Amino acid sequence: MATRSSGPRRGLGAVAWHLSMLAGLALVLYPLLWLVASSLKPSGEIVGDLELIPESPTAANYGSAMEGIGRVPAWTFFLNSLVLSSGAVVGMLLSCTITAYALGRMRFRGRGVMFAAMIATLLLPFHVMLIPQYIVFQRLDLVDTYIPLLIGKFLAADAFFVFLFVQFLRGIPRELDQAARIDGAGHWRTFWNVLLPLMRPALITGSIFTFIWTWNDFLGPLIYLNSPDQYPLPLALKLYIDQQEFSDYGAMIAMSVLSLVPVGLFFLAFQRFLVGGIATSGIKG
Repeated sequence: MATRSSGPRRGLGAVAWHLSMLAGLALVLYPLLWLVASSLKPSGEIVGDLELIPESPTAANYGSAMEGIGRVPAWTFFLNSLVLSSGAVVGMLLSCTITAYALGRMRFRGRGVMFAAMIATLLLPFHVMLIPQYIVFQRLDLVDTYIPLLIGKFLAADAFFVFLFVQFLRGIPRELDQAARIDGAGHWRTFWNVLLPLMRPALITGSIFTFIWTWNDFLGPLIYLNSPDQYPLPLALKLYIDQQEFSDYGAMIAMSVLSLVPVGLFFLAFQRFLVGGIATSGIKG
């Protein structure tokens, strides 16, 4: 009897679990669905309207969004975000991989202290250094340029990715380094020809995170950029809202939807490497 009754209970438990997962999925996807639906509504129907299905769908918001703001066309904002995100990825890969190789493979005095100090920077909030960094860049006359937003990427300031790469390198057998040394390879050839190809999952994982975080960054460009023609997409969205004049909520929401497309495609193209890059960091051996 216990065996017979356990079947229906198990079936009801599975149904309840799936229903709860569907409810959670609906809760998570509702803001995105509302954003897409609102981009098809006239601007006057967006504020205060929580309905998903628009009564009179229109694509005029996308036309207004692509016209840009003032004399700045919309493609300029996309290009600025692409330049910042691509530059951040390149800088992170160049600096963090070399730093990770030095901390994970080379032996020198003070290596442990330097690695511990680097990890300690993860506990330091970004906002604590915001004012001192701004003063430095202002005195160097670098405000309203992309240098303050990118220079840290080329100086291995992203301790998280250095840690990720170090952990991945620790999972690669050191016998490969020794074999390369026997063949006459130095540190550079060992890093470039032997270890770097094996680090591809970790490199793609770091590139995905860096691209998405830079593409969605609002605070950094808000602090350092003043010219609208240099604004990336997250900062350009605020130009559509003017409390003193006309506010085009429809164009702003349409531009928000368009800004999600490149980062979504980038994630879908490389998402199969994401889980593998994180799961194998520090576990292989």
